[in-house]
Amino acid sequence: MTPSAYLANYPEPPTDAAVADARRELQAQQEQLLALSEKIASAEDALAQIVVERKRSIRDLRREKLVLEEKVTYTKAYISPIRRLPHELLRHIFLFNFDDHPCCAWVLASVCTLWRRLTLSMPRLWSKIRLVTNQSATADTIRLWLERSGDKVPLDIEIYLRVNGVSNEGSSTRTRPASPTPWLHPPSPPPHYVIPHPPGTAMLLPPAHTPIIVPQSPSHHDSWGSPPPPSSRNTPQAQRNAHWGHIAIFYLIEQMHRWQRFVFRFDRQFPSMSALKSIAGDAPILREFEISCAETIYASEWPWIPSSSPATSMALGKLESLMLHHVPFKWSSPIFKTNLRSLNLRSLPSNHLPLDRIMHIIASNPDLESLTLHFAVALPAILPLVQTSLPRLRELSFGGHYHMSQLADSLVLPSLEILNLDVEARDPIEDTITNLLQRSNNPPITRLSVSYGSTSSSTLYYGPGGVVISWGFLTDLNHLQSLSIGGTPLEPFLSALGMPDEEQTHWACPNLTTVAMKSCHAHSDGIAKLVQLVEARNPESGSATMVNGVIPTRLQHLELYDCATLGQDVIEWLKKRVDEVICTEPSYVRSP
Repeated sequence: MTPSAYLANYPEPPTDAAVADARRELQAQQEQLLALSEKIASAEDALAQIVVERKRSIRDLRREKLVLEEKVTYTKAYISPIRRLPHELLRHIFLFNFDDHPCCAWVLASVCTLWRRLTLSMPRLWSKIRLVTNQSATADTIRLWLERSGDKVPLDIEIYLRVNGVSNEGSSTRTRPASPTPWLHPPSPPPHYVIPHPPGTAMLLPPAHTPIIVPQSPSHHDSWGSPPPPSSRNTPQAQRNAHWGHIAIFYLIEQMHRWQRFVFRFDRQFPSMSALKSIAGDAPILREFEISCAETIYASEWPWIPSSSPATSMALGKLESLMLHHVPFKWSSPIFKTNLRSLNLRSLPSNHLPLDRIMHIIASNPDLESLTLHFAVALPAILPLVQTSLPRLRELSFGGHYHMSQLADSLVLPSLEILNLDVEARDPIEDTITNLLQRSNNPPITRLSVSYGSTSSSTLYYGPGGVVISWGFLTDLNHLQSLSIGGTPLEPFLSALGMPDEEQTHWACPNLTTVAMKSCHAHSDGIAKLVQLVEARNPESGSATMVNGVIPTRLQHLELYDCATLGQDVIEWLKKRVDEVICTEPSYVRSP
């Protein structure tokens, strides 16, 4: 309604009577408006009450639905086929899973109450400890693991301690492949690993085939990537870190009578490292024992098993494998007289042993199948070296001081398959290799490595690796499949593996499939020799040339680390001929 239509009944200008009527009309309208407002408010209150009641009803219904859904879930779980499995069969399934995943107990125990009860009742599921940790993590994880393993089941223990420190992993922006060295920065862990912190400093990581899964350990800071700030070094947490080794080793030594396999590796010296010296006593079922550090430590003699006096009586009758890296030991310890099958020693620089005492360790274990010795310092023999035969030895690795080559001159190894020599360069090493093979009746060597392990870290006086003057001995290695060399002239080596010349009667190493070269200096024709080698063994079509009825196997893997600048065109050509090619340029031409 428009204002003019509404006011049509009122005279203009308004009279006194019209104004009085209008006032009475206004009062009536206001009374009606108030009544309507009260009705609206009453209706809204009623609606709000209805909404509240309906919402309350909906909440009650939803609560009942959730309860019913839980009951449905429980009922379905109860009638599920796996629920009907007898507990004995379920235990067998757990054990099958345990064979492939040694730490599966942590996962199985968190599935349901029944599985947790069954898992906790099976000590064998907790008998393999696979722990990657650091000092800021609690040692109670080890205690809990040991408690759940019971008191009779043999223990298989692997603990890898990453000591707090500055990581070098992110300090370089190079994307080139790294030269192989004995201690590498840890790669990204495989899917089976559950490590509570990102990778840190260089260390020997668990073998790739070892599945590891551990519960998250509480930590107060990211000690893998960087050390705690200076203000926190005197905090209670830092003080607890200083005692981690004593607590963990205490728990472990209590169960020493159950050790079947004990591996403890750490990347550098740590405050509570002295706790290791308390490892002493009987381990009647111990088969494998390893204590390894990635770096040289400063330690005096420890009164522990590897440093025991010859008169010490200890039960180690089943010990077969021993590995000690950068930790103290004595050559006369009874631990070296247990007829080992595998022995791996990397001595401290302060451990000065004469060759005859090193040979005594070897001769005390005639059934050795794998022997690895690296002595930074080796003194001349006091007593004459006696020729020693190791009829079962299949793998031999010697490294360190140049005197170590004299040990090889006193060994007879008829079953040798793998030979690694990385001693300091003083005399040509080929005579040592040739005499060893001839003395051992030419065993079927399949892998040979000469000065390939640590050419960049040898002594300053003698230079890297064992220098090889002549590669003529390669013609006698007909079974060789893998050859790695370092720190030697490149051209003579490539010529020896190439097409036989007039003086050669057959191919050298006809079964060779892998060739790796590291820090081998090359002259102007080095690249041409490499191309000729690949062209001879891996022609573009067909097989290599037959010489005296022998056709060499094609090369499948080729590595060159810091040897020569090949050029992109040569690298592309090599990749067309060889299945896998890895090449890095020398450091003096490397881009900054």
